[in-house]
Amino acid sequence: MGDRGRSGSRNDAENTTVFEHYTSHFSEKRPNSSAALLEAVRSIHPDKHITAIEPYGCDLIGFALAGGHAKATLVRNGTQFSHTRTYSPPRSRMAGGRGTLGKSIAFGFWDYSWERHDLQVYSLEWPRGDGCGTEECQYILTPAIDEEDCPIADALIEAAGKYTAELHKEIYVFDAGDWDKSKLLWEAVQSASWDDVILDPATKDGIINDVHTFFDNRSLYEDFGVQWKRGIIFHGHPGCGKTITIKALMKSLQDRNVASLYVKSFKARQGPQYAIREIFEKARTMAPCLLIFEDLDSLVVDKVRSYFLNEVDGLEKNDGILMIGSTNHLERLDPGISKRPSRFDRKYYYKLPGEKERILYCEYWQNKLKGKIEFDSAICQVVARLTEGFSFAYLQELFVQTLLSLIGGRADTDVDEVEATEEVDPSKYHDEDEKTKDKKASKKDNKGKGKKGKGKGKKAPKEVKEMPEVAIPEQLQSDPLMLALHKQAKALWRDLDSSEDSVHSRSKFGGLGSDDEDESEDSSDSDSD
Repeated sequence: MGDRGRSGSRNDAENTTVFEHYTSHFSEKRPNSSAALLEAVRSIHPDKHITAIEPYGCDLIGFALAGGHAKATLVRNGTQFSHTRTYSPPRSRMAGGRGTLGKSIAFGFWDYSWERHDLQVYSLEWPRGDGCGTEECQYILTPAIDEEDCPIADALIEAAGKYTAELHKEIYVFDAGDWDKSKLLWEAVQSASWDDVILDPATKDGIINDVHTFFDNRSLYEDFGVQWKRGIIFHGHPGCGKTITIKALMKSLQDRNVASLYVKSFKARQGPQYAIREIFEKARTMAPCLLIFEDLDSLVVDKVRSYFLNEVDGLEKNDGILMIGSTNHLERLDPGISKRPSRFDRKYYYKLPGEKERILYCEYWQNKLKGKIEFDSAICQVVARLTEGFSFAYLQELFVQTLLSLIGGRADTDVDEVEATEEVDPSKYHDEDEKTKDKKASKKDNKGKGKKGKGKGKKAPKEVKEMPEVAIPEQLQSDPLMLALHKQAKALWRDLDSSEDSVHSRSKFGGLGSDDEDESEDSSDSDSD
Protein backbone atom coordinates (compact mmCIF):
# COMPACT_ATOMS: atom_id res chain seq x y z
CA MET A 1 0.00 0.00 0.00
CA GLY A 2 1.40 3.47 -0.89
CA ASP A 3 1.92 6.38 1.51
CA ARG A 4 -1.39 7.98 0.50
CA GLY A 5 -3.24 4.75 1.19
CA ARG A 6 -1.64 4.28 4.60
CA SER A 7 -2.27 7.98 5.46
CA GLY A 8 -5.88 7.73 4.36
CA SER A 9 -6.45 4.59 6.41
CA ARG A 10 -4.93 6.23 9.49
CA ASN A 11 -7.13 9.34 9.06
CA ASP A 12 -10.20 7.15 8.67
CA ALA A 13 -9.35 5.31 11.87
CA GLU A 14 -8.73 8.54 13.78
CA ASN A 15 -11.96 10.10 12.49
CA THR A 16 -13.85 6.97 13.53
CA THR A 17 -12.36 7.14 17.03
CA VAL A 18 -13.30 10.81 17.46
CA PHE A 19 -16.81 10.08 16.17
CA GLU A 20 -17.20 7.20 18.64
CA HIS A 21 -16.10 9.48 21.48
CA TYR A 22 -18.53 12.16 20.26
CA THR A 23 -21.53 9.82 20.20
CA SER A 24 -20.53 8.17 23.49
CA HIS A 25 -20.02 11.48 25.25
CA PHE A 26 -23.46 12.79 24.37
CA SER A 27 -25.09 9.57 25.54
CA GLU A 28 -23.86 10.25 29.08
CA LYS A 29 -23.94 13.05 31.61
CA ARG A 30 -21.32 15.63 30.71
CA PRO A 31 -19.88 18.46 32.85
CA ASN A 32 -17.91 20.33 30.15
CA SER A 33 -18.46 19.22 26.58
CA SER A 34 -16.07 21.70 24.99
CA ALA A 35 -13.13 20.66 27.15
CA ALA A 36 -13.92 16.95 26.80
CA LEU A 37 -14.10 17.12 23.01
CA LEU A 38 -10.89 19.13 22.73
CA GLU A 39 -9.06 16.58 24.87
CA ALA A 40 -10.46 13.76 22.72
CA VAL A 41 -9.22 15.38 19.50
CA ARG A 42 -5.78 16.01 21.05
CA SER A 43 -5.43 12.45 22.29
CA ILE A 44 -6.45 10.93 18.96
CA HIS A 45 -4.26 13.29 16.87
CA PRO A 46 -1.01 13.48 18.92
CA ASP A 47 0.97 14.40 15.78
CA LYS A 48 -1.13 17.53 15.15
CA HIS A 49 -1.40 21.01 16.64
CA ILE A 50 -5.04 21.59 17.62
CA THR A 51 -6.58 25.08 17.55
CA ALA A 52 -10.16 25.38 18.83
CA ILE A 53 -12.42 28.26 17.81
CA GLU A 54 -16.09 29.18 18.11
CA PRO A 55 -17.68 29.61 14.66
CA TYR A 56 -19.97 32.45 15.79
CA GLY A 57 -17.15 34.95 15.30
CA CYS A 58 -15.09 32.95 12.80
CA ASP A 59 -16.97 30.50 10.61
CA LEU A 60 -14.31 28.48 8.80
CA ILE A 61 -16.78 26.32 6.89
CA GLY A 62 -18.95 29.27 5.88
CA PHE A 63 -15.80 31.14 4.81
CA ALA A 64 -14.88 28.27 2.47
CA LEU A 65 -18.38 27.59 1.17
CA ALA A 66 -18.80 31.27 0.25
CA GLY A 67 -16.47 30.51 -2.65
CA GLY A 68 -13.04 31.70 -3.70
CA HIS A 69 -11.54 32.02 -0.21
CA ALA A 70 -10.78 28.42 0.72
CA LYS A 71 -11.92 24.91 -0.11
CA ALA A 72 -13.60 22.57 2.36
CA THR A 73 -14.50 18.98 1.42
CA LEU A 74 -16.54 16.90 3.84
CA VAL A 75 -14.92 13.51 4.45
CA ARG A 76 -17.72 10.98 4.06
CA ASN A 77 -16.12 8.02 5.79
CA GLY A 78 -18.96 5.55 5.98
CA THR A 79 -21.30 6.73 8.74
CA GLN A 80 -18.69 8.75 10.60
CA PHE A 81 -20.43 12.07 10.24
CA SER A 82 -23.75 13.30 11.59
CA HIS A 83 -26.11 15.62 9.79
CA THR A 84 -29.75 16.57 9.50
CA ARG A 85 -31.25 16.93 6.04
CA THR A 86 -32.94 20.28 5.58
CA TYR A 87 -35.43 21.66 3.09
CA SER A 88 -36.01 25.33 2.29
CA PRO A 89 -39.19 26.03 0.31
CA PRO A 90 -39.15 28.51 -2.60
CA ARG A 91 -39.03 32.12 -1.52
CA SER A 92 -42.56 32.45 -2.84
CA ARG A 93 -45.16 29.94 -3.98
CA MET A 94 -46.03 32.37 -6.75
CA ALA A 95 -42.47 32.20 -8.09
CA GLY A 96 -42.65 28.40 -8.23
CA GLY A 97 -39.63 26.14 -8.04
CA ARG A 98 -38.79 23.02 -6.09
CA GLY A 99 -37.05 24.59 -3.11
CA THR A 100 -33.57 23.74 -1.86
CA LEU A 101 -32.17 20.71 -0.08
CA GLY A 102 -29.33 21.16 2.37
CA LYS A 103 -27.53 19.73 5.38
CA SER A 104 -27.16 20.83 8.94
CA ILE A 105 -23.97 19.09 10.03
CA ALA A 106 -23.60 18.27 13.72
CA PHE A 107 -20.36 16.27 13.34
CA GLY A 108 -18.11 16.81 10.35
CA PHE A 109 -14.48 16.20 9.40
CA TRP A 110 -13.24 18.35 6.54
CA ASP A 111 -10.22 18.39 4.27
CA TYR A 112 -9.46 22.11 4.19
CA SER A 113 -7.21 23.97 1.73
CA TRP A 114 -6.27 27.61 2.21
CA GLU A 115 -3.35 29.66 0.90
CA ARG A 116 -1.57 26.49 -0.33
CA HIS A 117 -1.93 24.93 3.12
CA ASP A 118 -3.63 21.54 3.38
CA LEU A 119 -5.34 21.27 6.76
CA GLN A 120 -8.12 19.35 8.46
CA VAL A 121 -11.02 20.79 10.40
CA TYR A 122 -13.54 19.19 12.76
CA SER A 123 -16.89 20.96 13.09
CA LEU A 124 -18.95 19.83 16.09
CA GLU A 125 -22.35 20.90 17.38
CA TRP A 126 -24.23 19.77 20.49
CA PRO A 127 -27.23 20.84 22.62
CA ARG A 128 -26.69 23.39 25.37
CA GLY A 129 -26.84 22.00 28.87
CA ASP A 130 -29.81 24.24 29.69
CA GLY A 131 -31.73 22.99 26.65
CA CYS A 132 -31.71 26.42 24.97
CA GLY A 133 -30.25 26.08 21.50
CA THR A 134 -26.90 24.56 20.57
CA GLU A 135 -23.20 25.13 21.02
CA GLU A 136 -20.61 24.78 18.26
CA CYS A 137 -16.87 24.43 18.06
CA GLN A 138 -14.39 23.98 15.23
CA TYR A 139 -10.94 22.43 15.59
CA ILE A 140 -8.13 23.23 13.15
CA LEU A 141 -5.51 20.46 12.72
CA THR A 142 -2.10 21.70 11.57
CA PRO A 143 1.40 20.14 11.64
CA ALA A 144 2.74 19.74 15.18
CA ILE A 145 4.90 22.58 16.55
CA ASP A 146 6.37 23.36 19.95
CA GLU A 147 4.68 26.77 20.19
CA GLU A 148 1.40 27.33 21.99
CA ASP A 149 -0.18 29.08 18.97
CA CYS A 150 0.14 28.05 15.34
CA PRO A 151 0.91 30.89 12.86
CA ILE A 152 -0.90 29.10 10.02
CA ALA A 153 -4.06 28.58 12.08
CA ASP A 154 -3.92 32.16 13.40
CA ALA A 155 -3.63 33.60 9.88
CA LEU A 156 -6.60 31.50 8.74
CA ILE A 157 -8.65 32.57 11.76
CA GLU A 158 -7.87 36.21 11.06
CA ALA A 159 -8.93 35.95 7.41
CA ALA A 160 -12.07 33.90 8.12
CA GLY A 161 -12.96 36.06 11.14
CA LYS A 162 -12.78 39.26 9.13
CA TYR A 163 -15.00 37.77 6.45
CA THR A 164 -17.49 36.49 9.05
CA ALA A 165 -17.79 39.94 10.65
CA GLU A 166 -18.42 41.74 7.37
CA LEU A 167 -21.84 42.20 5.81
CA HIS A 168 -22.41 40.69 2.38
CA LYS A 169 -25.68 42.14 1.08
CA GLU A 170 -27.03 41.70 4.62
CA ILE A 171 -28.23 43.79 7.55
CA TYR A 172 -27.51 42.92 11.16
CA VAL A 173 -30.71 42.26 13.13
CA PHE A 174 -30.70 41.80 16.91
CA ASP A 175 -33.47 39.60 18.29
CA ALA A 176 -33.81 37.01 21.07
CA GLY A 177 -30.37 37.87 22.42
CA ASP A 178 -28.35 37.30 19.23
CA TRP A 179 -27.19 39.18 16.15
CA ASP A 180 -28.17 37.58 12.86
CA LYS A 181 -27.45 38.65 9.30
CA SER A 182 -30.65 39.19 7.33
CA LYS A 183 -30.59 39.01 3.54
CA LEU A 184 -34.38 39.43 3.45
CA LEU A 185 -34.26 42.80 5.20
CA TRP A 186 -31.41 43.92 2.94
CA GLU A 187 -33.50 43.02 -0.11
CA ALA A 188 -36.51 44.89 1.31
CA VAL A 189 -34.38 48.01 1.82
CA GLN A 190 -33.29 47.96 -1.84
CA SER A 191 -36.81 48.96 -2.89
CA ALA A 192 -36.72 52.10 -0.72
CA SER A 193 -36.16 55.44 -2.44
CA TRP A 194 -36.28 59.07 -1.39
CA ASP A 195 -38.69 59.55 -4.30
CA ASP A 196 -41.21 57.48 -2.31
CA VAL A 197 -40.92 59.72 0.75
CA ILE A 198 -43.42 62.58 0.63
CA LEU A 199 -42.43 65.44 2.92
CA ASP A 200 -41.54 69.09 2.89
CA PRO A 201 -38.33 69.55 0.82
CA ALA A 202 -36.65 71.53 3.60
CA THR A 203 -37.43 68.81 6.14
CA LYS A 204 -36.29 66.03 3.82
CA ASP A 205 -33.03 67.89 3.15
CA GLY A 206 -32.63 68.44 6.89
CA ILE A 207 -32.84 64.72 7.66
CA ILE A 208 -30.52 63.75 4.81
CA ASN A 209 -28.00 66.45 5.70
CA ASP A 210 -28.07 65.59 9.41
CA VAL A 211 -27.19 61.97 8.67
CA HIS A 212 -24.76 62.36 5.79
CA THR A 213 -22.99 65.37 7.31
CA PHE A 214 -22.37 63.32 10.45
CA PHE A 215 -20.58 60.57 8.51
CA ASP A 216 -18.71 63.17 6.40
CA ASN A 217 -17.16 65.02 9.33
CA ARG A 218 -15.24 62.61 11.53
CA SER A 219 -12.12 64.79 11.37
CA LEU A 220 -14.12 67.89 12.32
CA TYR A 221 -15.43 66.20 15.46
CA GLU A 222 -11.89 65.13 16.35
CA ASP A 223 -10.47 68.63 15.72
CA PHE A 224 -12.95 70.11 18.20
CA GLY A 225 -12.45 67.32 20.72
CA VAL A 226 -16.08 66.22 20.45
CA GLN A 227 -17.05 62.57 20.48
CA TRP A 228 -18.14 61.49 17.00
CA LYS A 229 -21.64 60.27 17.83
CA ARG A 230 -25.20 61.50 17.44
CA GLY A 231 -28.79 60.49 18.07
CA ILE A 232 -32.00 61.31 16.20
CA ILE A 233 -35.62 60.60 17.16
CA PHE A 234 -38.43 60.24 14.64
CA HIS A 235 -41.74 60.63 16.46
CA GLY A 236 -45.38 61.24 15.73
CA HIS A 237 -48.42 59.51 14.31
CA PRO A 238 -48.19 55.92 13.06
CA GLY A 239 -48.48 55.39 9.34
CA CYS A 240 -46.92 58.76 8.49
CA GLY A 241 -43.58 57.55 7.13
CA LYS A 242 -41.02 57.04 9.89
CA THR A 243 -40.23 53.53 8.70
CA ILE A 244 -39.81 54.36 5.01
CA THR A 245 -37.58 57.29 5.99
CA ILE A 246 -35.33 54.90 7.91
CA LYS A 247 -35.26 52.50 4.97
CA ALA A 248 -34.34 55.32 2.58
CA LEU A 249 -31.51 56.35 4.90
CA MET A 250 -30.22 52.77 5.09
CA LYS A 251 -30.30 52.50 1.29
CA SER A 252 -28.52 55.81 0.77
CA LEU A 253 -25.74 54.90 3.23
CA GLN A 254 -24.88 51.55 1.62
CA ASP A 255 -22.59 53.10 -0.98
CA ARG A 256 -20.71 54.90 1.80
CA ASN A 257 -19.80 51.62 3.52
CA VAL A 258 -21.95 52.51 6.53
CA ALA A 259 -23.38 49.37 8.14
CA SER A 260 -27.00 49.23 9.31
CA LEU A 261 -27.86 47.49 12.59
CA TYR A 262 -31.53 47.01 13.44
CA VAL A 263 -32.70 46.22 16.99
CA LYS A 264 -36.02 44.38 17.29
CA SER A 265 -36.03 43.71 21.04
CA PHE A 266 -34.00 43.64 24.24
CA LYS A 267 -35.23 40.16 25.13
CA ALA A 268 -32.48 37.64 25.80
CA ARG A 269 -32.06 34.44 27.75
CA GLN A 270 -29.38 36.19 29.82
CA GLY A 271 -31.59 39.25 30.45
CA PRO A 272 -32.12 42.68 28.84
CA GLN A 273 -28.91 44.18 30.25
CA TYR A 274 -26.91 41.49 28.47
CA ALA A 275 -28.81 42.32 25.27
CA ILE A 276 -28.08 46.05 25.55
CA ARG A 277 -24.40 45.31 26.16
CA GLU A 278 -24.25 43.04 23.10
CA ILE A 279 -25.99 45.66 20.96
CA PHE A 280 -23.53 48.44 21.74
CA GLU A 281 -20.49 46.14 21.58
CA LYS A 282 -21.49 45.16 18.04
CA ALA A 283 -22.17 48.79 17.09
CA ARG A 284 -18.71 49.85 18.31
CA THR A 285 -17.17 47.02 16.30
CA MET A 286 -19.12 47.88 13.12
CA ALA A 287 -18.68 51.67 13.30
CA PRO A 288 -19.25 53.75 11.27
CA CYS A 289 -22.79 52.47 11.50
CA LEU A 290 -26.46 53.36 11.74
CA LEU A 291 -27.95 51.83 14.92
CA ILE A 292 -31.73 51.68 14.68
CA PHE A 293 -34.15 51.30 17.61
CA GLU A 294 -37.69 51.05 16.27
CA ASP A 295 -40.46 51.71 18.83
CA LEU A 296 -37.90 53.08 21.27
CA ASP A 297 -40.50 53.69 23.97
CA SER A 298 -41.33 49.97 24.16
CA LEU A 299 -37.64 48.99 24.30
CA VAL A 300 -36.30 51.32 27.00
CA VAL A 301 -38.53 50.53 29.97
CA ASP A 302 -37.82 51.63 33.55
CA LYS A 303 -35.84 48.57 34.63
CA VAL A 304 -33.25 48.96 31.83
CA ARG A 305 -33.28 52.75 31.41
CA SER A 306 -30.22 53.43 33.54
CA TYR A 307 -28.18 50.67 31.90
CA PHE A 308 -29.20 51.83 28.43
CA LEU A 309 -28.24 55.44 29.15
CA ASN A 310 -24.87 54.32 30.51
CA GLU A 311 -24.14 52.52 27.24
CA VAL A 312 -25.25 55.57 25.24
CA ASP A 313 -22.97 58.09 26.93
CA GLY A 314 -21.04 56.33 29.67
CA LEU A 315 -17.29 55.87 29.92
CA GLU A 316 -16.92 53.88 26.71
CA LYS A 317 -16.62 55.69 23.40
CA ASN A 318 -19.31 55.36 20.78
CA ASP A 319 -17.35 56.99 17.96
CA GLY A 320 -18.93 56.55 14.54
CA ILE A 321 -22.35 55.50 15.85
CA LEU A 322 -25.44 57.37 14.69
CA MET A 323 -28.51 56.19 16.60
CA ILE A 324 -32.01 56.56 15.21
CA GLY A 325 -34.94 55.87 17.48
CA SER A 326 -38.55 55.91 16.33
CA THR A 327 -41.64 56.18 18.49
CA ASN A 328 -45.33 56.89 18.15
CA HIS A 329 -45.40 58.15 21.75
CA LEU A 330 -42.66 60.64 22.55
CA GLU A 331 -44.36 61.45 25.85
CA ARG A 332 -43.67 57.89 27.07
CA LEU A 333 -39.92 58.32 26.71
CA ASP A 334 -37.95 59.27 29.79
CA PRO A 335 -36.81 62.93 29.59
CA GLY A 336 -33.28 61.64 30.11
CA ILE A 337 -33.56 60.11 26.65
CA SER A 338 -35.72 62.57 24.73
CA LYS A 339 -34.48 65.88 26.18
CA ARG A 340 -30.91 65.32 27.36
CA PRO A 341 -28.29 66.66 24.89
CA SER A 342 -25.55 64.25 23.73
CA ARG A 343 -27.98 61.32 23.64
CA PHE A 344 -30.68 61.97 21.06
CA ASP A 345 -29.83 65.46 19.93
CA ARG A 346 -32.34 65.99 17.15
CA LYS A 347 -36.05 65.25 16.84
CA TYR A 348 -38.28 65.15 13.79
CA TYR A 349 -42.05 65.19 14.21
CA TYR A 350 -44.17 63.16 11.78
CA LYS A 351 -47.55 64.86 11.70
CA LEU A 352 -50.60 63.84 9.74
CA PRO A 353 -50.14 65.02 6.15
CA GLY A 354 -51.72 68.31 5.22
CA GLU A 355 -53.65 68.91 2.02
CA LYS A 356 -50.48 69.77 0.09
CA GLU A 357 -48.83 66.49 1.09
CA ARG A 358 -52.00 64.52 0.34
CA ILE A 359 -52.02 65.99 -3.15
CA LEU A 360 -48.37 65.01 -3.59
CA TYR A 361 -49.16 61.48 -2.46
CA CYS A 362 -52.04 61.22 -4.96
CA GLU A 363 -49.68 62.45 -7.67
CA TYR A 364 -47.23 59.76 -6.58
CA TRP A 365 -49.91 57.14 -7.29
CA GLN A 366 -50.85 58.89 -10.53
CA ASN A 367 -47.26 58.41 -11.67
CA LYS A 368 -47.23 54.76 -10.53
CA LEU A 369 -50.38 54.04 -12.53
CA LYS A 370 -49.31 55.90 -15.66
CA GLY A 371 -50.11 53.82 -18.73
CA LYS A 372 -52.20 51.39 -16.67
CA ILE A 373 -55.31 53.37 -15.80
CA GLU A 374 -56.85 56.72 -16.76
CA PHE A 375 -56.04 59.13 -13.94
CA ASP A 376 -57.29 62.70 -14.37
CA SER A 377 -55.01 65.18 -12.57
CA ALA A 378 -58.05 66.91 -11.04
CA ILE A 379 -58.72 63.74 -9.02
CA CYS A 380 -55.72 64.52 -6.80
CA GLN A 381 -57.29 67.76 -5.56
CA VAL A 382 -60.63 66.10 -4.81
CA VAL A 383 -59.14 63.08 -3.02
CA ALA A 384 -56.89 65.35 -0.93
CA ARG A 385 -59.99 67.19 0.33
CA LEU A 386 -61.95 63.97 0.94
CA THR A 387 -59.17 62.52 3.10
CA GLU A 388 -58.50 65.29 5.58
CA GLY A 389 -56.93 63.68 8.65
CA PHE A 390 -55.78 60.50 6.86
CA SER A 391 -52.28 59.19 7.49
CA PHE A 392 -50.19 58.02 4.56
CA ALA A 393 -50.96 54.44 5.59
CA TYR A 394 -54.68 55.14 5.19
CA LEU A 395 -54.09 56.94 1.91
CA GLN A 396 -52.25 53.90 0.65
CA GLU A 397 -55.09 51.66 1.80
CA LEU A 398 -57.50 53.91 -0.09
CA PHE A 399 -55.66 53.42 -3.38
CA VAL A 400 -55.08 49.71 -2.87
CA GLN A 401 -58.75 49.05 -2.09
CA THR A 402 -59.83 51.21 -5.01
CA LEU A 403 -57.65 49.29 -7.44
CA LEU A 404 -58.94 45.98 -6.07
CA SER A 405 -62.53 47.12 -6.52
CA LEU A 406 -61.82 48.16 -10.12
CA ILE A 407 -60.05 44.90 -10.90
CA GLY A 408 -62.80 42.87 -9.26
CA GLY A 409 -65.55 44.69 -11.12
CA ARG A 410 -67.01 46.10 -7.92
CA ALA A 411 -66.43 49.75 -8.72
CA ASP A 412 -70.12 50.31 -9.44
CA THR A 413 -71.26 48.60 -6.23
CA ASP A 414 -71.71 50.51 -3.02
CA VAL A 415 -69.02 49.45 -0.54
CA ASP A 416 -71.49 49.44 2.33
CA GLU A 417 -73.51 46.25 1.90
CA VAL A 418 -75.82 47.30 4.75
CA GLU A 419 -76.86 50.35 2.79
CA ALA A 420 -76.96 48.61 -0.57
CA THR A 421 -80.13 50.43 -1.50
CA GLU A 422 -78.48 53.82 -1.15
CA GLU A 423 -78.01 55.35 -4.55
CA VAL A 424 -74.88 57.39 -5.16
CA ASP A 425 -75.45 60.58 -7.09
CA PRO A 426 -72.16 62.38 -7.78
CA SER A 427 -74.01 65.58 -8.63
CA LYS A 428 -75.06 65.81 -4.97
CA TYR A 429 -71.48 66.16 -3.79
CA HIS A 430 -71.27 69.88 -3.10
CA ASP A 431 -69.62 72.37 -0.82
CA GLU A 432 -71.30 72.93 2.52
CA ASP A 433 -74.15 75.42 2.42
CA GLU A 434 -74.64 78.04 5.13
CA LYS A 435 -77.25 75.91 6.95
CA THR A 436 -74.88 72.95 7.25
CA LYS A 437 -72.05 75.21 8.42
CA ASP A 438 -74.27 76.81 11.09
CA LYS A 439 -75.36 73.36 12.30
CA LYS A 440 -71.76 72.16 12.63
CA ALA A 441 -70.73 75.41 14.36
CA SER A 442 -73.57 74.97 16.84
CA LYS A 443 -72.41 71.41 17.58
CA LYS A 444 -68.88 72.67 18.19
CA ASP A 445 -70.05 75.44 20.55
CA ASN A 446 -72.18 73.00 22.57
CA LYS A 447 -69.43 70.39 22.83
CA GLY A 448 -68.83 69.54 26.49
CA LYS A 449 -71.77 71.70 27.70
CA GLY A 450 -74.91 70.69 29.54
CA LYS A 451 -76.01 67.67 31.56
CA LYS A 452 -74.32 69.04 34.65
CA GLY A 453 -75.50 66.90 37.51
CA LYS A 454 -77.41 64.60 35.19
CA GLY A 455 -76.31 61.16 34.12
CA LYS A 456 -73.57 61.10 36.72
CA GLY A 457 -70.81 58.65 35.83
CA LYS A 458 -71.73 58.46 32.17
CA LYS A 459 -69.24 59.52 29.53
CA ALA A 460 -70.28 62.15 27.04
CA PRO A 461 -70.88 60.68 23.58
CA LYS A 462 -67.91 60.92 21.26
CA GLU A 463 -68.04 63.32 18.40
CA VAL A 464 -68.57 61.34 15.22
CA LYS A 465 -66.30 62.41 12.40
CA GLU A 466 -67.86 62.53 8.99
CA MET A 467 -66.30 62.51 5.57
CA PRO A 468 -66.06 66.06 4.22
CA GLU A 469 -68.55 67.01 1.53
CA VAL A 470 -66.55 67.99 -1.52
CA ALA A 471 -67.69 69.38 -4.85
CA ILE A 472 -66.86 66.97 -7.66
CA PRO A 473 -65.93 68.75 -10.91
CA GLU A 474 -68.38 68.03 -13.70
CA GLN A 475 -65.85 66.17 -15.83
CA LEU A 476 -65.20 63.72 -12.97
CA GLN A 477 -68.79 62.94 -12.01
CA SER A 478 -68.81 59.87 -14.25
CA ASP A 479 -65.10 59.04 -13.99
CA PRO A 480 -64.77 55.37 -12.86
CA LEU A 481 -61.63 55.99 -10.82
CA MET A 482 -63.12 59.04 -9.09
CA LEU A 483 -66.32 57.18 -8.22
CA ALA A 484 -64.37 54.18 -6.88
CA LEU A 485 -62.06 56.39 -4.81
CA HIS A 486 -65.02 58.22 -3.30
CA LYS A 487 -66.76 55.00 -2.30
CA GLN A 488 -63.62 53.54 -0.77
CA ALA A 489 -62.92 56.79 1.06
CA LYS A 490 -66.42 56.61 2.56
CA ALA A 491 -65.75 53.03 3.64
CA LEU A 492 -62.51 54.03 5.34
CA TRP A 493 -64.20 56.91 7.13
CA ARG A 494 -66.79 54.47 8.50
CA ASP A 495 -64.03 52.10 9.49
CA LEU A 496 -62.27 54.72 11.60
CA ASP A 497 -62.74 54.87 15.33
CA SER A 498 -64.69 57.98 16.31
CA SER A 499 -62.16 59.06 18.95
CA GLU A 500 -60.18 62.26 18.56
CA ASP A 501 -57.12 60.49 17.17
CA SER A 502 -59.07 57.84 15.29
CA VAL A 503 -57.69 58.60 11.87
CA HIS A 504 -54.12 57.89 12.91
CA SER A 505 -54.62 55.51 15.83
CA ARG A 506 -53.33 52.44 14.04
CA SER A 507 -51.03 51.56 11.18
CA LYS A 508 -52.11 48.82 8.77
CA PHE A 509 -48.52 47.91 7.97
CA GLY A 510 -45.60 46.26 9.72
CA GLY A 511 -42.35 47.83 10.85
CA LEU A 512 -38.87 47.71 9.44
CA GLY A 513 -38.48 44.03 10.09
CA SER A 514 -41.89 43.15 8.70
CA ASP A 515 -42.29 40.82 5.75
CA ASP A 516 -44.95 43.18 4.36
CA GLU A 517 -43.08 45.19 1.76
CA ASP A 518 -46.07 47.46 1.11
CA GLU A 519 -44.48 49.72 3.70
CA SER A 520 -41.96 50.66 1.03
CA GLU A 521 -44.71 52.63 -0.68
CA ASP A 522 -45.54 54.57 2.45
CA SER A 523 -44.43 58.17 2.76
CA SER A 524 -43.80 60.74 5.42
CA ASP A 525 -44.29 64.32 6.43
CA SER A 526 -42.14 65.70 9.15
CA ASP A 527 -41.01 68.90 10.76
CA SER A 528 -37.87 69.45 12.70
CA ASP A 529 -38.48 70.15 16.36
